[in-house]
Amino acid sequence: MSSRVDLGFAEKSQLKELQSHFFPSKIGGKPAWLSLENVPNLECKSCNQPTSFLCQVYAPFEEDEKNFHRTVFVFVCMNCSLNTPDTIKVFRSNIPRKNDFYSDEPPNENDDTDFSVSKWVKLCELCGGKANKCCSKCKKVMYCCKEHQVMDWKENHKELCGKGEMVEKKKSRHLFDEYKIVIEEEEIDLKPEIDENKEVEKLKELELQGLSLQDISEEEIEAHSSLITDKTFQKFQKHIKNYPDQILRYERGGEPLWIAEEPIPESIPNCDNCGEPRQFEFQIMPQILNLLSKDCVLDWGILAVYTCVKSCDIGNKYVCEFIFKQDVCK
Repeated sequence: MSSRVDLGFAEKSQLKELQSHFFPSKIGGKPAWLSLENVPNLECKSCNQPTSFLCQVYAPFEEDEKNFHRTVFVFVCMNCSLNTPDTIKVFRSNIPRKNDFYSDEPPNENDDTDFSVSKWVKLCELCGGKANKCCSKCKKVMYCCKEHQVMDWKENHKELCGKGEMVEKKKSRHLFDEYKIVIEEEEIDLKPEIDENKEVEKLKELELQGLSLQDISEEEIEAHSSLITDKTFQKFQKHIKNYPDQILRYERGGEPLWIAEEPIPESIPNCDNCGEPRQFEFQIMPQILNLLSKDCVLDWGILAVYTCVKSCDIGNKYVCEFIFKQDVCK
């Protein structure tokens, strides 16, 4: 039976498919911005260094013209290693079908024409954020900050500067490995839920009878295991066991699948733009950490993203949304 949850899985893809005009959901690489104006500030609130692009989810409101195209972007700070909530940034962008950037017809996957965002915005060569500095030598390549200019010079631009030819660049260490996110419906198991109160009584009866674990069947041990382990974590593991590679769970208006009993948010702040409540939209799973890079120092249980319930009209801008990081209880 299908649930209300859509699951996201990582899949290798051609870089062409991950450009802005194909409206991708993706992990890593550079962001494929939706609105090509007013690209947001990506500085971490804690250390003022640029955050790194983690993922984006294309999630239009099909019934709403102003949300015909809609993408939510997530960025994390590698410098702070997610020690505080201020080290994660979430932005929403939504635009109508008729807009300044894209055709109102579906994109042609066989079209070999390169799509360039430079008509509307200059982006950092290293991270894909909004750029306001350029290489003093070639005057062509742009950067968001001095730090990224130095990093790109060492990694690539020193060899390529001024050559004026298309040369394949080495992947920057600043970027996470890049994947397409593919979506599948979650199929749920209709086995009846265990009545934990009854199981407690059964376990007490077994103890009174003087039975040890060796005398109890595997089925009984599994039924009683919630008495010994974190019940929320056990529920989490049981729920994902049929889809162990899921990196994202999407259920607009639903509830997160928590990985621990606490902490959970006491309240969700209202939308910064319109003041309306926010609702849960999707969560990023810990499995995504295995895909980012070998030397990645990030860690979390889940990241739960909450967005404006109306997905309010923001024009060609980006608005901050709310994200809650829950770690695994130790």
